[in-house]
Amino acid sequence: MKKIKHLVLGITGGIAAYKAAELARLLVKQGISVQVVMTDAACQFITPITMQALSGRAVHTKMWDASIANGMPHIELSRKADAILVAPASADFMAKLVHGNADDLLSTLCLARDCPLLVAPAMNKQMWESPATQRNLTQLLKDGVMILGPDSGVQACGETGLGRMLEPEDLLAELLSSLNAELPARPLTGKRILITAGPTIEKIDPVRAITNLSSGKMGYSIAEAAIEMGAEVTLVSGPTNLKAPDLAKVVTVESGAEMLNAVMANITNQDIFISVAAVADYRVASPSTEKIKKSNAALNIELVPNEDILAKVAALPNTPFCVGFAAESENLLAYAEEKRKRKHIPLIVANLVSEALGRDESTLTILDDQGAHPLPKSSKLKSAHALLMHIANML
Repeated sequence: MKKIKHLVLGITGGIAAYKAAELARLLVKQGISVQVVMTDAACQFITPITMQALSGRAVHTKMWDASIANGMPHIELSRKADAILVAPASADFMAKLVHGNADDLLSTLCLARDCPLLVAPAMNKQMWESPATQRNLTQLLKDGVMILGPDSGVQACGETGLGRMLEPEDLLAELLSSLNAELPARPLTGKRILITAGPTIEKIDPVRAITNLSSGKMGYSIAEAAIEMGAEVTLVSGPTNLKAPDLAKVVTVESGAEMLNAVMANITNQDIFISVAAVADYRVASPSTEKIKKSNAALNIELVPNEDILAKVAALPNTPFCVGFAAESENLLAYAEEKRKRKHIPLIVANLVSEALGRDESTLTILDDQGAHPLPKSSKLKSAHALLMHIANML
């Protein structure tokens, strides 16, 4: 049984185009690479930007696309695809396929393919039941095109009957069944990963503290992505307002010392350690047990270094695969690589402070013994998936 790794998802004009967004999300979540191609009519119902965000790839809509090196997107876009799925497929598009019309990118792509073609019809019940559509359906089946659905139920027009596009979860199941295929292997299955996330708080007195602007979003995204990829995750988190993934073991801490203790208590038998947390470099030497009263005099606070958690884990006799993060405001790659070598770790992730703290997107560069590997700007969850895939490949 083969595995589906890369799919071209074609979207035509119809209200069911909104379901294509959830379908793309499900496919990507299962480790399938998705290349979206949209007709002009589809763009009236859902935007290419939405589909780009969900698929993590530029969406193609035009025959004449300068971003394709040889100028032939109708050839190049399907050559590495395991299949083309058109969902939704309108009555008009089904007719195009029957007659071999090729007046836009998607219809030309389907005509020039050398991989299986599946269509998920979506239309009003009268359109579906019309003799013309049924003749086209019969011909498509004779031509070897696989038909997924349609379903019966309440339609956008308010009528009830056959013609609804299958729900995304059902489409995924039908896709696998029709191709006698299975999902890609989850590359971190059986791996145990310990992740630190969020800021730490170093108390000055009972009401004041030293902290930083880390939101914890990157660490939590890595935890979520690791679970989706099959790993068993322990998340050691400083104070955040984020909901941890349901399947993660969560240990909440406040200070850098507490985070160190939690990491060392859980590090045994871990396969991977990813140090994402923005741990305070310094703590107050002698925090006051009482609130320090305000005065006009200068206040001097002695700070002492916190122990380096990543360096301590990396120095263990049976250390896990260690990954660090370097958030810098200048000389990003040079400072990050120096940190990687100083701590003797195989991989470090570099990002600029201005593009990282508190944001929902990230622009990361992975540094290892092979050099720098920049990742495109994307959501932190997609960046997390890309990072973990890089780690899985290294392992």
